[in-house]
Parts: sequence; C-alpha cells; structure tokens
Amino acid sequence: MDTTTHDGVAAAADRANEIRDLYEILENRINGEVWSLHELMLGFQNDVGTVGRLVLANDGTWDIEGDVTAQLEHKLAESMWWVMVIAKRLDIDIADAFTATMDRIESGLTGAVGPDVS
Repeated sequence: MDTTTHDGVAAAADRANEIRDLYEILENRINGEVWSLHELMLGFQNDVGTVGRLVLANDGTWDIEGDVTAQLEHKLAESMWWVMVIAKRLDIDIADAFTATMDRIESGLTGAVGPDVS
C-alpha cells in the first residue's frame, strides 16, 4: 500500500466532507433537510455532463464562453468532491478503496507489461 497516496486521498476526503457539512447547514436552514443520496448523485451526474461538454470545448468541438481550462479545473475538482461525499454517505472509505484499486490495477498491468517498465 502506498501510504503517501492513501494519506493524501484521506486528507482530500476529509476536506471535501468539511465543505459538505457546510452545505448541510444551508440545506437544513433552507429546506429543513439535507440532500438525499439520490439528490447527491443527480448533482454529480450534472457535473459529469458539464465536464463532458468542457472536454469538447477544450478540443474545439463545443462552443463555451469563458476560460475553458479554469472551468475544467473547477468541474474536475468538484467531481472529485462529489465522489468523496457520496463515498462517505455510502460508508465507503474512499482512501482505502482508491489505494486498493490502484494496487490491483498496477499489479495486473505490471504483469501484462512485463518487468522492463521504463
């Protein structure tokens, strides 16, 4: 296990959920309840669609006003935020899941690529 990666993902997830806690204060104040898992997922799906359009804009096949790179940076980071928030709601340790998944993928790829990886 790569502890540096794990600790970095864990710290990012903690920060993401600190921000989520602030949203929940507003949601309770405005709506009397916090967003459901389904509502969180819809928010994430909306942002993924926006990322898709921004990638097209980056490639020059979709017209979007403003700084495409800045918008991509924002939406990609926000998409990571959604994943971390949804993982917590599902009681999944995203740092453990990410590290274990990357280790499995790396092991499989290393076996397929062979020992002379440069």
